[in-house]
Amino acid sequence: MAPDELAAIEAPVLVVMGVSGVGKTTVASALAERLGWRRAEGDDLHPAENLAKMASGVPLDDDDRWPWLARVREWIVARTEAGEAGIITCSALTVAYRDQLRQPSVIFVHLDGSLSVVGGRHAARSDHFMPSSLLASQFTALEPLRDDEQSISVGIVESPDAIADRIVAMLGLRRVERPLGAAH
Repeated sequence: MAPDELAAIEAPVLVVMGVSGVGKTTVASALAERLGWRRAEGDDLHPAENLAKMASGVPLDDDDRWPWLARVREWIVARTEAGEAGIITCSALTVAYRDQLRQPSVIFVHLDGSLSVVGGRHAARSDHFMPSSLLASQFTALEPLRDDEQSISVGIVESPDAIADRIVAMLGLRRVERPLGAAH
């Protein structure tokens, strides 16, 4: 789908996706700040068992992911039903996973980087539950975006702020003002 067609979505929900360490949280935060949109961290929706499994170096399987994806979908549907734009992070590595998240308002924003670049970033992180040893399995599982998915792909060679600015420009996104005190 062309960026001008994506820009026509009235209250989009961006699913900032990609492998672990690609910058989903950082870019989603920059986008939320620029746009004034609600943001959710998909990792916060993982059941405790999933976090423990990944922290011990064991990759998640589909049985682990489906309940998590259902929670991510619930957040997306809540935004859609409220007519609100939003941003959520989610690896969304496979077509089947993305199919679970699809709504007419959803735009997948794939942050794309090479294993060497992402691996370097991942190795520098000390505050994340997922060990670098699982990164290769994510690259193996990652399926390319298809033409029938409302999506854009953005390289991660620039700063997170520059990436967020590029996404805003590509999709023609605009800021939503909220009353003081409204939660993001």
